[in-house]
Amino acid sequence: MKKTIIISSVILSIALMASVLIYSNNLFKIQNLDNTLSTTGSAIKVVDSDLAKLTSNFSRVVFEDKLKEGYTLMAQDEAKVVEFLKNNNITEEEYILSPIRMYEEYNYNKSSYEEKQYNLTQEVIITSTDIEKVKSLSQKANDLIKLDVIYQTNSPEYYYTKLPEERINLLPEAVKDAQKRAEAIAASTDRKVGTLKSADMGVVQVMQPDSTDISSYGTYDTSTVKKEIMITVKANFVLK
Repeated sequence: MKKTIIISSVILSIALMASVLIYSNNLFKIQNLDNTLSTTGSAIKVVDSDLAKLTSNFSRVVFEDKLKEGYTLMAQDEAKVVEFLKNNNITEEEYILSPIRMYEEYNYNKSSYEEKQYNLTQEVIITSTDIEKVKSLSQKANDLIKLDVIYQTNSPEYYYTKLPEERINLLPEAVKDAQKRAEAIAASTDRKVGTLKSADMGVVQVMQPDSTDISSYGTYDTSTVKKEIMITVKANFVLK
């Protein structure tokens, strides 16, 4: 009985080894039949943003029994803000004033008997193709503060609206870069690169100039006017 078990085990082991060898041989043949080389290429272009966005807001904090007065003050502040925008050559088409948002100011240290306070806030969103105008405006918040408007502004955001076109324009350059890399690899094995079999474009990276801050999901930096657009392509070439 033991002898039969031993013989069966040996036969099973030989069969498994044979299967592995057959699979490995088939894999090698498939790779030879495929006869392709895959490389990644990239292309970069420096551009200047053509659209600027500036988000700001003004607000008032009032007690519950002064809400009506608070809304009156907000109306006065809005008039000052609109005049400020007009004086800085911001047209009506270039800005949006949101409705007033109201929310309670929570103070966890106060007693339940103290009167509630509310924050009244209105947002101003400015978008313009005049980059310098928006940049200049972002530095003039103090003009409104001098008029007793509680006004604060974020840093400007800069965008490039022709990104879809640039992505298409950069694609041939990225493929050429991938081909050069493939040729260098093929030359080291005495092979030559043939026709392009397939190409897959990766995500687009819009970065600060000379930046290495990239992401597998793509990036879009809005902090600088000048930007670098980079695309990558994974290309498969036939080897000769």
